[in-house]
Amino acid sequence: MNQIKITLPDGSVRTYNAGVTGREIAESIGERLAKDAVGIKVNGDIFDLMTPIRVNAKVLILTENDPESLGILWHSTAHVMAQAVQDLFKNVKVTIGPMVENGFYYDFHREEPFTPEDLEKIEKRMGEIIDEDHKFSRREVSRSEAEKIFDKMGESYKIEILHGIPENELVSLYEQDKWVDLCRGPHLPSTGRINAFKLLNLAGAYWRGDERREMLRRIYGTSWFSKKDLEDHLKRVEEAKLRDHRRLGKELDLYSIREQEVGPGLVFWHPKGGMIRHLLESFWREEQLKHGYQLVYTPTLLKKELWQKSGHLENYKELMFFTEREKEIYGIKPMNCIGHMMIYKSALRSYRDLPVRYFEFGQVHRYEKSGVLHGLLRVRGITQDDAHIICTMEQLEGEIVGVLDFILETVRLFNFGFEMALSTRPTKSVGSDEMWEKGIEALRGALEKRGIPFVVKEGEGAFYGPKIDVDLKDALNRKWQCSTIQVDFNNPERFDLTYAGSDGAKHRPVMIHRAILGSLERFFGILIEHYAGNFPLWLSPVQARVLTVTNDLDKYALTVEERLKKAGIRVDVDLGGEKLNPKIRNAQLQKIPYMLVVGGKEKESKRVAPRKRSGEQLAPMSVEDFAMMIHKEVIQELTIR
Repeated sequence: MNQIKITLPDGSVRTYNAGVTGREIAESIGERLAKDAVGIKVNGDIFDLMTPIRVNAKVLILTENDPESLGILWHSTAHVMAQAVQDLFKNVKVTIGPMVENGFYYDFHREEPFTPEDLEKIEKRMGEIIDEDHKFSRREVSRSEAEKIFDKMGESYKIEILHGIPENELVSLYEQDKWVDLCRGPHLPSTGRINAFKLLNLAGAYWRGDERREMLRRIYGTSWFSKKDLEDHLKRVEEAKLRDHRRLGKELDLYSIREQEVGPGLVFWHPKGGMIRHLLESFWREEQLKHGYQLVYTPTLLKKELWQKSGHLENYKELMFFTEREKEIYGIKPMNCIGHMMIYKSALRSYRDLPVRYFEFGQVHRYEKSGVLHGLLRVRGITQDDAHIICTMEQLEGEIVGVLDFILETVRLFNFGFEMALSTRPTKSVGSDEMWEKGIEALRGALEKRGIPFVVKEGEGAFYGPKIDVDLKDALNRKWQCSTIQVDFNNPERFDLTYAGSDGAKHRPVMIHRAILGSLERFFGILIEHYAGNFPLWLSPVQARVLTVTNDLDKYALTVEERLKKAGIRVDVDLGGEKLNPKIRNAQLQKIPYMLVVGGKEKESKRVAPRKRSGEQLAPMSVEDFAMMIHKEVIQELTIR
């Protein structure tokens, strides 16, 4: 039998017969490891412990302590849930049941929707399946054999999935307690390794995300290796509900989406939300200027031929809106890159002019399916903090480094964590291999020059070039994809962008697509949840509210308001007939940073008594001193780098 070499994490190499499984490797290392093992990573890919290994490989035996093991756990729990559903309810068909961040879901075809009471029954049955400790077993069969198996079971959705797989390709089936599913895996050794789980909520979903197809019944759940981890996660879920930007957006009167009257995914910014947007945009434009960008504005409509030339018509058409007038078809822009190239082409350029950095808060529209729209986080009307850098090949890596530095400044300003990923060429793409390799190496070089850890996501680049994606990590440690840096050799070629080199000849520049906040709508939604509505002072639509103790102080309160407004403070006044405590409570619910209490003493001394939204009481001070304090605090917030 052929021998293979297995390299362990400590660098040691062991020899095994080809076809050795992860379980056998774990057993050869130690009894404790074999007992704790839940999966194996082979050359970076994750497999079951029963999967045979037939080539030389670097391996890591995964235990409950490895973060990758959670994915195996969630995938396995989804199968247990699906079995429980089919054990309890007749005429239910299974579709897909993937893991998602922090859990899993499964979509079922069932005439009537599930109820919260049904979830309790399903959880009970899941517990029984787990206690019975059934082994997860895997076997490979031909596509035709799998079709016969699922046809006999009446699982029409599995048949449809199989029809999308090449006829001569083997497929894998997983079974526990005689329940079978079509699945790539990996899975735990047995159901008994699932220690703590919870079904969370119900939803509807169209089959394959197509609103023309049938509506399925989705059940979301989560599972963890310990009850404590489950309890901690459920606390985070509850905290996330309290921070939900849709709830806070309504309570704080920041924005609205009037889907039935106006259309889905189109945002109305109310005065307070509009003020936050104004503050963000004003600050952000100034930051662009400091970083050497030039402000531009481009049309919303562009001729179809331009979108054809860029490749969007071929690769992005399904996400675009179109209109026709005077026998001309126009595309409503889903991004701003063509407009910026048109500005570049409006004049002859020299190497001395490069790099050129154009910035625009561009309003774009994308046809996101109604089923995936979600508050501010997924909309159709999008305001991008979009920039394009046109530079020489020699300048490329340095420009990417500059964008990375800009992103890191932003991360620190808003107090986010972050993770970065380098995404390579997808199957559906344009351009030569050589161009793609140059772009990938420039992005990789910039990341390494700044010493930024990153992962590589094979095949997840844009259709026109490789990219760096940045996931921001908020106060609850949730990840949000916002910033992106994309290298594009393709569009400069398609649009014949040139510059005169020092040799007098024409040369082709390279273009960087860059967004840092990403969508302004999405970023606003993230900020609402990140701060739980408690915006920092510089972003708060109302920085202070004047509160009167009695009605006879209204005139003085209005004088304080007027003086603060003249000093540049965003302030309002509560002259309601309520007592002071309800006024304080209302200001706290509106998350106003400062409350200025004015009573008889304050009127007499021409002072105010500031109180923070946290409840901290400050010493009485003059209106001018309070205004100065606010300005100093804002400067301090904006200079944290």
